Amino acid sequence: MSGVTPVGTPVAALLAEGPTVSFEFFPPRSEEASATLRTTIAELAPLEPSFVSVTYGAGGSTRELTHRLVVDLLADGINPVAHLTAVEHTVEELTDIVTGYRDAGVRNVLALRGDPPAGVDEPLRAVEHAIDLVHLVRGIVGEGSSVAVAAHPEGHPASPSVAEDRRHLAAKLEAADYAVTQFFFAAEDYLRLVEDLAALDCHRPVLPGIMPVTNLAQIERFAALSGATFPAWLAERLRAVGDDPAAVRAVGVEAATELCAELMDAGAPGLHFYTLNRSTATREVAANLGLDDSTGPMASAADTNQ
Repeated sequence: MSGVTPVGTPVAALLAEGPTVSFEFFPPRSEEASATLRTTIAELAPLEPSFVSVTYGAGGSTRELTHRLVVDLLADGINPVAHLTAVEHTVEELTDIVTGYRDAGVRNVLALRGDPPAGVDEPLRAVEHAIDLVHLVRGIVGEGSSVAVAAHPEGHPASPSVAEDRRHLAAKLEAADYAVTQFFFAAEDYLRLVEDLAALDCHRPVLPGIMPVTNLAQIERFAALSGATFPAWLAERLRAVGDDPAAVRAVGVEAATELCAELMDAGAPGLHFYTLNRSTATREVAANLGLDDSTGPMASAADTNQ
């Protein structure tokens, strides 16, 4: 996955040039999982992603694995974004982590408040809010870098209201460069988020997060954890072919393609795919959209925006 994006390029600079395509991976925990991820990266290479992001386990449980994967991607000529959470870390530990990234040439970080490890009710938090982590990261990585935050189109499940969540997100985006959303299934949820931010005079780019459905039980579990609404119409279509894994993926790919096309038509600044370290569904959506073709709709949108 060599692509055309120089490693270490700030994502904010890429977004200023036109729509981006990007992927999320998680650190593998076994040799078999590592082999699967290497295959996935190779299979996604033709899409020439603007960047790829690497998740950070609850409570920093994948701290070393995340750092190793991020640095390996950088060495392989891939532009990485390192996820970082404040849970179960001291300020000194966070400072060491971010300094290590900076010294390795990593210029992009996604700052998250983070979830505690399972069974921990009162986790240690080096900083109380994601915006505080944004300031900490910004102070270390300095100029020529980008810091992102998370966004929830339907509102964060822990927020008392959608309006309060929007105000909190707008405040985070005053300090950050862009946001990446949790996955969602209805374009109007994303568009409403962008409109609500604009009403708060917040105009930072918000990248929509896309997760093509390949397993009904898995996506329902993910949706319940994230607070995303899993639409009945999609559940019905998936249950109708539930005994056929290939048919389930086909339905999921079709729904994701329709969602992406609607988002692109509405002017979304890019598409960020949650791959779950597999490539097939993402590649199929990209092919449907023409994203594997330099003359496809994403390239045309980029030309229009320049």
